[in-house]
Amino acid sequence: MQRIVRSGSGSGTRSSRVGVRYEVVPRVDAWELPEEPMPESLIHDQAVELLKALLSAWAARVGSTQVMRNLAVRWDPEHPNVGVDPDVSVFSPPPPRDDAADVTSVRTWLEGHAPPILAVEVVSDANPRKDYVIAPDKYAASGTRELWIFDPKLAGPTAHGGPFRLQIWSRDEGGDLVRVYAGEGPARSPVLGAYLVVVDEGHKLRIADDFEATRFWLTTEEAERAAKEAERAAKEAERAAKEAERAAKEAALARVKELEARLAKGAKG
Repeated sequence: MQRIVRSGSGSGTRSSRVGVRYEVVPRVDAWELPEEPMPESLIHDQAVELLKALLSAWAARVGSTQVMRNLAVRWDPEHPNVGVDPDVSVFSPPPPRDDAADVTSVRTWLEGHAPPILAVEVVSDANPRKDYVIAPDKYAASGTRELWIFDPKLAGPTAHGGPFRLQIWSRDEGGDLVRVYAGEGPARSPVLGAYLVVVDEGHKLRIADDFEATRFWLTTEEAERAAKEAERAAKEAERAAKEAERAAKEAALARVKELEARLAKGAKG
């Protein structure tokens, strides 16, 4: 069943944009996780690795948060093969470990296992329908709070206005997963309270504090490199200041000697 839930402000004119919400009937057979992972292109892999690094640095700052890659999320105990395996997922609090071993999957029917607060799918040009058509329904069923779908190569279908470089899906007050943004960005992430910014000719997605993208988030490696650059710049500035001070002293001494020489010459005359 579908119903219109949002339309343009009505002044007798026809709206060019409406919102549609519909109920999802779980498809158990179609939603089972594949046994073999799909191959990833270099652009796909680089986009995923950058987002994982940025989110991991953020998680370290906020605490009690863990970022995972390709960790299966399952929510139906009667059909445990049904699930999603996000390219990147964020859990807060982190999922519990089994007997001090790394967690291999999240099963939300178990104690301490909660769905991700954020999941990221980078569209594969080999199967864009999975991320455009199937993923939102599955993430809605999983309980995931927020979903990003990033399409670096615009490989998605043209239906319903697509393809879109960036989509953000977020839970509304009624608990439904609703698409709150589709376009080129920048766009605000409700979970992060920050903005997603498409960079590198559309091939990568970064995070910034502001819409204008003047304050980008850094990965841990980038932050360490920036700190070293700042330290080196400070040392160079200090060295330049000392050189300038020494040059000023030498110039002052030379001027004193010159004056002394003139005085001595005048006294002899």
